Amino acid sequence: MDRLQRATPRSPWLVGVSGASGTPYAASVIRALLRAGEPVDLVISRAARLTLLDETGISFRDAHWRADLERWLARGADGSPDAFAAEAAAVAEDAAAGAQADIRYWTAGDLAAGPSSGSYPVRGMIIVPASTASVAGVALGLSKDLLQRAASVTLKERRPLVVVVRETPLAGQTLRHLVALDEAGAVVLPASPAFYAGATHIQELVDFVAGRALDAAGVPQELYRRWEGELGAAREARRAG
Repeated sequence: MDRLQRATPRSPWLVGVSGASGTPYAASVIRALLRAGEPVDLVISRAARLTLLDETGISFRDAHWRADLERWLARGADGSPDAFAAEAAAVAEDAAAGAQADIRYWTAGDLAAGPSSGSYPVRGMIIVPASTASVAGVALGLSKDLLQRAASVTLKERRPLVVVVRETPLAGQTLRHLVALDEAGAVVLPASPAFYAGATHIQELVDFVAGRALDAAGVPQELYRRWEGELGAAREARRAG
């Protein structure tokens, strides 16, 4: 073997979770990425910890992030604490066995972390949900925390950046920031679920948004029923099922 030959470096998708309401969107994206066999790097902002605590009752702790992440990924969008328990347990077991080969966590205040540098190999980044504060920080290049810095690095390196903005209504300043992100090459994807896929449960609406975010990133997924040009197909599928 050539001495200069190197093993293929780990190249994860970076998932940034900001303080906007919508932690079930982030959980759905993370589960789908891991289900697709994609490595994940995770950054959770300080504000997002408060939102996660409010929406799920889970306190995300740096020293116990694996256990807290497993509890979070096991929770359904309707609040069920064990909707994805088996899947979350498998994720935790695989990650532990693989010495963090599947998922890695970086603290938001660590501006010396791997994703803060363009030389750190990353496939791209999904900010889900994206608050107006994080949108402004990335659009203006503030890099106030690792989430904003990593997003700025993603843009400068011309890597895919998907921004799942979760706010309503949108003020003019935020709209201008979103236009700036679009012009910089990001995909602006509002957390707007559709109903043509025949959703009958809140989790299906969440999965639709997560699926569209993964579509924008180019990650294969099967989170929602795609439109195939046939009116009423989703209704007929429900009746038949």
